[in-house]
Amino acid sequence: MLRRLRFPVEASRGRRYPEPDHPYRNPFQRDRDRIVHARAFRRLEAKTQVFTPGLSDHFRNRLTHTIEVSQIARTAAGVLQLDEDLTEALALAHDIGHPPFAHAGEEELNRQMQRFGERFEHNLHALRIVESFEQRYARFPGLNLTFEVREGIVKHSRDIAPGQAPELEEYLPGQRPPLEAQLIDLADEVAYNSADLDDAWSAGLFRAGEIAAEAPPYGEIYEAVETQFPGASDRERFHEALRQVIDSLVSGLIEGTLRAARDAGVENYLDVRRAAARLAAFTPEAAAANRALKRFLHAHVYSSPVLNEERGRSTAMIAELFAFFLEDPGRLPPPYNEWARQQPPHRVVCDYIAGMTDAFFLRTYQSALGS
Repeated sequence: MLRRLRFPVEASRGRRYPEPDHPYRNPFQRDRDRIVHARAFRRLEAKTQVFTPGLSDHFRNRLTHTIEVSQIARTAAGVLQLDEDLTEALALAHDIGHPPFAHAGEEELNRQMQRFGERFEHNLHALRIVESFEQRYARFPGLNLTFEVREGIVKHSRDIAPGQAPELEEYLPGQRPPLEAQLIDLADEVAYNSADLDDAWSAGLFRAGEIAAEAPPYGEIYEAVETQFPGASDRERFHEALRQVIDSLVSGLIEGTLRAARDAGVENYLDVRRAAARLAAFTPEAAAANRALKRFLHAHVYSSPVLNEERGRSTAMIAELFAFFLEDPGRLPPPYNEWARQQPPHRVVCDYIAGMTDAFFLRTYQSALGS
């Protein structure tokens, strides 16, 4: 497999603040554990993935989604013989910077920050969380994660060109992240495409036959399931087909990554950084299936009236609460009100709202602006 491309933990650039080695955990295992024990990680349980909890107790939240991404990414890393600890740490951290109300919340905070010539992006906010907002240690701010985990947080889903982001210059712009980090973005796609289909089907937004008609790769699997299990219920057939879709996409990710590494002629982890393109990839067949599922979800789920209504309501509330605190930063609770005297208030207001769970946001909004 790709053991030759595995990032060697002993080659880590280390932590911003040096620490003694742990007697039985390597640095990436310690990073994984620090992320799991972080408050930002726990808050994911109360942040929306796609559907708000009020519709059903069974829908994914941001935490359960993260667990699914971790499982898929670790499976792929294990088969490819990459570093599972580094992969798991990155999977567990990949969404800790998300604000309340899913991508609608991120888009609205970004709109607010653009008024000041800045932006909000959840990966950058995740870096701020692990670098400073988490306060668990007496010897240093943040979680003091290894360089490779911090780099993977900001580069798992995109490359950075030299000079593109001055605040990220230390994270090797112009170089690819380790292959373990590259796996995260595609594992994320497998997880949310399959999970969003599952939740949306449970919400009654479509029938399984509609996916089969509009996403041929799914249709082939569903037709085979109908033939193999003629007496199964609609629910059983749907879930059997969805399970096979996940297996097919993960297998396509593993095989596609193997092909890309072979075609690129890379021989070690340093070659991964210098490669002309990312090496984590689907096979063409898996990539086509993934695109078909995305198109279906955008057409039938993400643009559905029920989600559009929720999206509009949540973005309006975020804009109102942002304006409320920006008008008088003294209304912010400690220590944010103190930080607002030392930093641009819009930055502090953004950070405060971004850290909220959905429920805490609603309580804060009602307390501040409710009639």
